[in-house]
Amino acid sequence: MIPAPIRLDIFSDPVCPWCYVGKANLDRALAAHPDHPFAIQWHPFQLNPDMPAEGVAKRAYLEGKFGGKARVDAIHERLREVARGAGVDMDPDKPQRMPNTLNAHRLIHWAGIESVQPAVVSALMRAYWTEGRDIGDLETLADIAGENGMDRAATLRLLQSDADAEDIAARDGDARQKGVNAVPTFLIAQQYVVSGAQPPETWEKVIAELAGRAE
Repeated sequence: MIPAPIRLDIFSDPVCPWCYVGKANLDRALAAHPDHPFAIQWHPFQLNPDMPAEGVAKRAYLEGKFGGKARVDAIHERLREVARGAGVDMDPDKPQRMPNTLNAHRLIHWAGIESVQPAVVSALMRAYWTEGRDIGDLETLADIAGENGMDRAATLRLLQSDADAEDIAARDGDARQKGVNAVPTFLIAQQYVVSGAQPPETWEKVIAELAGRAE
């Protein structure tokens, strides 16, 4: 008898560096255990929900938030170090814009409907952190959709409308009301919460524990 899949709900934001590292670590564990039990769904959480729709200059925003250039340089160097350890190609200085990610989350939602959500989430994070693309720009988001099996023109039309914007904002708000206050946050089987960019070993232990319970 094949055990029923176990829901793994992931709350993240593509502009969160720890989400990128956390996804890479999870992906490594899942690749090492192709018989893992998880059915994964990605959910919206905006780090900066009040960000202007057009975004802002990223470096100036971070220096204002964290207290100057030296502090941001130190944070970025730490991110590079952690990313290298996770096998992630990340350049925190490459993105020039800090976008509003509501539209990116709409794209992730539609990608789920079309069963290409993992590819689109990966592409969004890679586009921002590795390629420095502006994932607040509608044309860029449509390009990413088209590059990952979605209809580019149809996606652009949706992005140019207000389709599902209220729903995404409501889901973000609901997550906060239920206690999600940082990302990445992983909800296993709608019961157990794992927070932060956990190493692959942690996920391998979780998979082994779940497999033991299914036996």
